[in-house]
Amino acid sequence: MQKILSLIDRLLHFLLGATLLLLIVPVSLQIFSRFTEIIPRYMWTEEMSRFFFVWLIMLGATLGVRERLHFDVDFLPKLSPRATHILLRISQTAMLIFSGVIVYWGIEFTQFGWNQTSELADMPMWWLFIAWPICGFLWIVFIVDHMLSSSEASESANQGSVI
Repeated sequence: MQKILSLIDRLLHFLLGATLLLLIVPVSLQIFSRFTEIIPRYMWTEEMSRFFFVWLIMLGATLGVRERLHFDVDFLPKLSPRATHILLRISQTAMLIFSGVIVYWGIEFTQFGWNQTSELADMPMWWLFIAWPICGFLWIVFIVDHMLSSSEASESANQGSVI
């Protein structure tokens, strides 16, 4: 299972970098077209930059969940280890519920945009909308992995303290 998660992690890092590089193209075209007469003003660049930006945010949030950098905030650090573990479980459970909502409504959102196209780029809108259920599903996978790995770590720590 960890091998598959590692492959997904590498794929997400690649896609995040590629999306960032792709975002630079329409944004640069917008800037050059506004301040120079070299190229004409393109309206589709605004739409494409918005689409790439949405994917960039969703991929970044997914990697944040994978690396425990997003949603999971360390606060009240002077609590006992048991209380910290309980707060972590509450936080992870809330994240799972939120992720489930994102998956459910993301599927509805994707179905809503299935037969729609964007106005300027004439791109199928489901290409944009499908980011929500995909990322929500990956959030669930990563959170469950964190929950399982933290429970295994606490069990081995408890066994180590008994011996």
